Amino acid sequence: MREPTFLILTALAGCPRHGYGIVQEVKALSEGRVSLLTGTLYTALDRLAAEELVEHDRDEEVDGRVRHYYRLTARGLTALTAETARLRQLTGAAETRLRALRPGIA
Repeated sequence: MREPTFLILTALAGCPRHGYGIVQEVKALSEGRVSLLTGTLYTALDRLAAEELVEHDRDEEVDGRVRHYYRLTARGLTALTAETARLRQLTGAAETRLRALRPGIA
């Protein structure tokens, strides 16, 4: 799973969000390293919806503009959980090797 996908799913794990809310949450989660462009976000959301990892939650009108909210599906939660476990395993393996090279690294 690519990092932007992982971050989008993570952003939606907390609660349904609209596009701009997802962009802001991804930026916060990545500490500013990942900034999604609108076109990139909606292309990703379309793909994730086709894969049944996210779905439309609701629409809300704010200042004359419609906000489309998305939520994580059960399948999306399973995918995010599996990817988190995979990354944890890889991180553990890297930390083990780094400790062998440099004693004292936690």
